[in-house]
Amino acid sequence: MTYHNGSPFHPITFFLIGIPGLEEVHGWISLPFCFIYIVALLGNVTILLVIKMDQTLREPMFYFLAILSTIDLALSTTSVPRMLGIFWFNAHEINFGACVAQMFLIHSFTGIEAGVLVAMAFDRYVAICAPLHYTAILTSRVLMSITLYAVILTVLLILPMIYLIYRLPFCQTHVIIPHSYCEHMGIAKLSCGNIRVNGIYGLIVVSVFLLNPVSIGISYVCILRAVFRLPFQDARLRALSTCGSHIAVLCVFYIPSLFSFLSHRFGHNIPHTIHILVANLCLVIPPSLNPIIYGVRTKQIRERVLHVLLKNKTPTILFY
Repeated sequence: MTYHNGSPFHPITFFLIGIPGLEEVHGWISLPFCFIYIVALLGNVTILLVIKMDQTLREPMFYFLAILSTIDLALSTTSVPRMLGIFWFNAHEINFGACVAQMFLIHSFTGIEAGVLVAMAFDRYVAICAPLHYTAILTSRVLMSITLYAVILTVLLILPMIYLIYRLPFCQTHVIIPHSYCEHMGIAKLSCGNIRVNGIYGLIVVSVFLLNPVSIGISYVCILRAVFRLPFQDARLRALSTCGSHIAVLCVFYIPSLFSFLSHRFGHNIPHTIHILVANLCLVIPPSLNPIIYGVRTKQIRERVLHVLLKNKTPTILFY
């Protein structure tokens, strides 16, 4: 192990490669990433503005949607500008402290988003299984408590990763990270020290976050039981349609993450380039698709956006 003045030696900077094996086409790869980032910014800002401006959108569902859009903005902004800096300006170097900060923010925002998706599943459960008590159960105080719980629990789980990285020694002054952003095990594996504790704690954190899809599954089992008790098919379809946006967002969030996790664990024959591409897509795709899904499927938001877009048109064009 390498120590300096009694403490582990840390390099001044890390060198982020970007997408290994595709360095020659980083410029072309940057185009879809830039487009997706712009879509994420415009879509989520639009959702937030519509919810803020329209006083009728004060139901708990829209509160959670606003939180989701805020997290998506933060998550994409934490990761994509750094990627584009690598792709466009060869800004590969990142300060050690900045790398650890990016690691903390990416893991935290991802965890908080997973918690918000659980809260949105609970919202759908209450709306369908106890519609007469919907606003009585999901009061402002309850909504704030759920949000704080998701944030505090995630931060408390991710904070120890900072210490676990800082305790590790690095034997080189110029450490190369074969990635386009900083993440916990990606940094730890570059250390010349024992990273067993990092690996164990990483699995513990993953195990805790796996409770989120389990909770969501339980909510939807209860929802389906309540829906199939309804006497009329039209009522069943209307009830299920209110869950459509949430189910689509769940698929967008969990399917790429599940593929990334399984490919890392079992896909030893999959090229490292594919691993990195999938990991990048896990960060950029959900923030860009979430506002599109809710914007298209949520009548109030869709109508409000169309009203703003068309308000300067002449009546003739509108009726036409």
